[in-house]
Amino acid sequence: MDWTPVINWLLEHGPRILLIIAISVALYYLLRHFIPIMVKRIVKGTMVGKPKSAIKKRTDTLSNVFIQTGMVFVGVVAIFTIIAELGINIAPALAGLGIAGIAVGFGAQSLVKDIFNGVLILLENQYGIGDVVKIAGIAGLVEDVTLRRTVLRDLDGIVHSIPNSEIGVASNYTKEWSRVNMNISVGYGENLDHVIKVINRVGKELAEDPDWTPRILKAPEVLRIDEFGNSGIAIKILGETKPLAQWDVMGELRRRLKKAFDEENIEIPWPHTKVFFGNAPEISTGELIEQKSPARAEAQQPSKRKGQSKLPPS
Repeated sequence: MDWTPVINWLLEHGPRILLIIAISVALYYLLRHFIPIMVKRIVKGTMVGKPKSAIKKRTDTLSNVFIQTGMVFVGVVAIFTIIAELGINIAPALAGLGIAGIAVGFGAQSLVKDIFNGVLILLENQYGIGDVVKIAGIAGLVEDVTLRRTVLRDLDGIVHSIPNSEIGVASNYTKEWSRVNMNISVGYGENLDHVIKVINRVGKELAEDPDWTPRILKAPEVLRIDEFGNSGIAIKILGETKPLAQWDVMGELRRRLKKAFDEENIEIPWPHTKVFFGNAPEISTGELIEQKSPARAEAQQPSKRKGQSKLPPS
């Protein structure tokens, strides 16, 4: 077999194909390196005065989307360039892809809607990577956002991939700052003014603790008496924290309040249930009614005797 034509073809077209692949790889690394830098500068200019964490989330989200979109574009161009270098006429292929694209467009309307919603989510900055959100009835940490779908990881570690077209309402729990919002119940016999002072003191001590000060924006304090419950009085406590810190702060606040309430002898009520063990006495239903309602039994006795006196003697 004569390999001369193959060798000649490789010598003629091989370097060009390798050059196309090398340029594509170089563009990939350039996109990975320069896009985050450019996006960060732009985001800083549009988010002046915003927290660094919010700027980082926005930068990571947009950088991820731009890199993926750029790589798709570079990959498509590289493939068609290599096809052309192989001597294949790409004009019919492009025409066929155009017709196929129209057909796919009619059958993939949800995909178009995914991309359209993804663009709106990014433009409106509804949420980004690192936020805790609730979308499509699922709450979790945003791990990835693209034009087509959003990836969440919930507390059980389950990863949910949600198409953007399924997102009607997006609830962001960590947008710029978060809130401590909790109720604590005390007994009805407690002095509420004293209880409120203790709660506010504990919240202030927590906010001034060097280990917790970086996470707290506003010390937790009593907002109001929220409810008269079945077993206690509910007191509403509010505060403000850095994003993602509210759950840790509430956990520490509960621990400190329990300790302070024990020291101040403040009761934290809980529902009580009484359980009786034993068997009912084996008596007839009528006897049981008479035992439970002696007055009723006495009231019925005269009528019985009266009824008996009217009976003829046997």
